[in-house]
Amino acid sequence: MKIFPTLNIQQGRVIPTFGDPAPSALTPMEILDRLLEGGCSHLALVDVDAAQNKGNNRELLAQLLRHVQARATRPCVQVAGGIRSSDQCSFLLDQGANWLVVGTLLQKSSLVVEQLLGRFQSHLTAGIDARGGQVHCSGWSEGTGQGTGITAKEMALRAKAYGFKRLHFVDLAAQAGAQPDFETARIIQEASRLPLLMGGTLTNRAHLEAARATKILHGGLVDALLFVGDSELLGLLQPACA
Repeated sequence: MKIFPTLNIQQGRVIPTFGDPAPSALTPMEILDRLLEGGCSHLALVDVDAAQNKGNNRELLAQLLRHVQARATRPCVQVAGGIRSSDQCSFLLDQGANWLVVGTLLQKSSLVVEQLLGRFQSHLTAGIDARGGQVHCSGWSEGTGQGTGITAKEMALRAKAYGFKRLHFVDLAAQAGAQPDFETARIIQEASRLPLLMGGTLTNRAHLEAARATKILHGGLVDALLFVGDSELLGLLQPACA
């Protein structure tokens, strides 16, 4: 299982996935450098503002991606948050992103999804934000989004029917410290038979060890700030690109 330290970026700063919403005192570039120096070979960037339709961090993401590209050994980078157009996809891929997560569009615009897949299929991942097996409209919306009446399994099958080859399950916890919902992850993976990444509630070493023990996850996304605060976690990173 590959591990992706994840920078959640809001108004140019990195914020934690759970708990105190105050941004880190470190800049995104400083956090990125610490991860790279620690041997990070996988990375995820989330534009929280774009996901919430409250602006974007496009130029900052570009700077971070170019910084990664300048290295002799380049981590595999996934970008998420408000990706809704061909122009956005082209821009991020040109800057060096490997994977782009498409989430809200799966529920709102089948036409745009089909257009994006027609051009960028090999780079796209379908995002499924769910709590208790039920899909929510957005993991970064107020209150972690509204229920849609669609199950995570149904959304996984929809994504596979569209032509996605990779899924990202965001486990929306009801509260900080909740145990990861590996059962929903299992249902998604067994229904779709596609490589599955999981994030949201993987917040400590025990969670990562439990995630590996399930033997169903292709990758796990973990708040990058946890790695900054616990250098021992860097020892869990693996070198191959997903």
